[in-house]
Amino acid sequence: MRKILKRHPMWPLIIPALILLYFVYVSLGWNVWVSVSDWRTGSLTASYGWGGFGAYVKMFQSEYFGSSLLNTLLLFSLIPLCLLLGLGLALLMDQGLRGTTLFRNLVLLPFALSFVVTGTVWAWMYRPSNGVLNSFLALFNIDTSGLMWTSSNDTVMLSIILALVWQFSGYVAVIFLAGIKSVPQNVINAAMLDGAYSPRIYRKLIIPQLKGAMGSCVTILAMYALRSFDFIVSLVGYTKSAAWTLPVWMYQEAFQKNNFALAAAISCFLLALVLVLILPLTYWTNKRT
Repeated sequence: MRKILKRHPMWPLIIPALILLYFVYVSLGWNVWVSVSDWRTGSLTASYGWGGFGAYVKMFQSEYFGSSLLNTLLLFSLIPLCLLLGLGLALLMDQGLRGTTLFRNLVLLPFALSFVVTGTVWAWMYRPSNGVLNSFLALFNIDTSGLMWTSSNDTVMLSIILALVWQFSGYVAVIFLAGIKSVPQNVINAAMLDGAYSPRIYRKLIIPQLKGAMGSCVTILAMYALRSFDFIVSLVGYTKSAAWTLPVWMYQEAFQKNNFALAAAISCFLLALVLVLILPLTYWTNKRT
């Protein structure tokens, strides 16, 4: 053992990583096998015999598959909204106005909160009778009697997206601000000596340098859009099918209906979706930067 450590002194440092990878891939393989097992629907008794692809057939034929997939993809609207709002906030904070430090902390505060806390707070704000949003709209003589933010199937996804944009925009703004500050000041001074005015410097010089920051933000936002669960459950609950994304539907099938094979099939489909959408995005980001 001592000889091995002398030849390879770095081995003890990577053992924790190897253990973690073992549990990750073993769990992943177990989940795939459960999705094709003969585990009976609604049964708590595990069965790991070969059952074919019946769970996948049930998944694609389910009435919730299309709506859950659509809701998951709708969350991708977070990306352009957060990027635009975050870029605007970053440009504002870069002006060096008085109180910028306090403003930056306030902007970043929502991202520091737990998704459970944020979902609970926004659920209070969305209350039809005494919620903050309806009370604010009532100040402008807007009829809010029929405005049910999280109860109506027409507005529930809009409510989720609006709250998530509030939570993630500050994080995007801080990342963009760090990218703006990384542009060498001598380059900016040289552009100003050449007669470039401030908006043109931002448009032609600074913003093109934010490709790396933008790529990182897009990847993080896309990953959360695909694995959203805790925030939606805290805001809406898990019984309203109009707000189900794939993770929420998977939870409903596994822990409310005991359909573990179907839930495993949903998780495998979600994994495939992550690979199809996130891997090309990560490659594009690394290539562009």
